Amino acid sequence: MNKNGLSEYTNSVHRIGRIGTVIAIAVMLGIPVTMCTDFDMWPKAADLLMFCGGLLALYVPTGIVESVTYTPILGSSIYMSLITGNVSNIKLPCALNALDIAKAEQNTDEGDAVCTIAIAVSSLITIAVVIVGVLMLVPLQPLLSSPTVQVATSYMLPALFGCMFIRLMVTNPAGGRITGKWKMMIPPILFLLAILVFVTKLNRGIGVLITIPVMILSSWLLFKSGQVKVIQEGQPSAEEKQPNTVKNETITEK
Repeated sequence: MNKNGLSEYTNSVHRIGRIGTVIAIAVMLGIPVTMCTDFDMWPKAADLLMFCGGLLALYVPTGIVESVTYTPILGSSIYMSLITGNVSNIKLPCALNALDIAKAEQNTDEGDAVCTIAIAVSSLITIAVVIVGVLMLVPLQPLLSSPTVQVATSYMLPALFGCMFIRLMVTNPAGGRITGKWKMMIPPILFLLAILVFVTKLNRGIGVLITIPVMILSSWLLFKSGQVKVIQEGQPSAEEKQPNTVKNETITEK
């Protein structure tokens, strides 16, 4: 452990992640800046706001939400995830599946290492798929433009999140057992539905952002009231303790 209370591995990963993030931002911004400077085609600020305002309203809240909500799960590998993109639909499912297979817990050096390897492999496979897609784009154009394929692709993201939802509700990748955790999703859903029906429509990023404090507060209240319980590995639940209690009382009476 160092003075900041973090392990040498965690400190090194954070250092490399920050350097990589700065390099990625420099490259992403450097290319358009270089082109605009070289060809003298700087756009006006009013035009940028007009054409980019809708995208910024969607992706700025989404980026904030991903950074806040995914970091506790992905740990220090969040740097690589945010740099390479596709966090919610590719990187996060890969990391959760890797944690489950490796039986590793989140917020540990082991979990960080597992997530880092999973996201790195996922990024390499994504690059390979993109290369194949570029090479096969023209030959597969008739198939990709068919109505059947277009309808099928519109269901890919809902199906992915449906699988993630079922897995998170059935298993406990963070270690231990959580009973009644399905109750934690009811208050945020009702809160968001009330806003959508009675107040105004929201984009995805803002909707998720405003439900985070509701989720935290409702989960804490449910935990304090005993509606949601966390049972550590090897610790019997109340239902498992009951037969033993009855059995001990019977032995005592005899």
